[in-house]
Amino acid sequence: QLQASGGGLVQSGGSLRLSCAASGSTLDDYPLGWFRQYPGKERENILCISRTGDRTYTADSVLGRFTISRDNAENTVYLQMNSLKPEDTAVYYCAAHPGGFERLCFQHKYGLDYWGKGTLVTVSS
Repeated sequence: QLQASGGGLVQSGGSLRLSCAASGSTLDDYPLGWFRQYPGKERENILCISRTGDRTYTADSVLGRFTISRDNAENTVYLQMNSLKPEDTAVYYCAAHPGGFERLCFQHKYGLDYWGKGTLVTVSS
């Protein structure tokens, strides 16, 4: 089970760090990702990280502002968000899938095994 936390209200230009912790299982064997969803829109992938952390993917929309990291010892994945913009306002989800990095990152439309509950990030202008 995944549980995301750290969302909230922040002013434009501010920073937030989201965390996603696993309970009942270890995340070591899974690539991990962060997704976000706007109202009425499909969930979109913004960041992925491989099992060992040696490979990451960052969507153009957050490149240079958001980073993903993982701490396998703490069984947690993080999303550091800097220079936040009002258009970053969305519900953010973490996800894990036992397939490979590409399966999680680029083929998530086929379904992923584990999703955390979303956490709302609101960026005020």
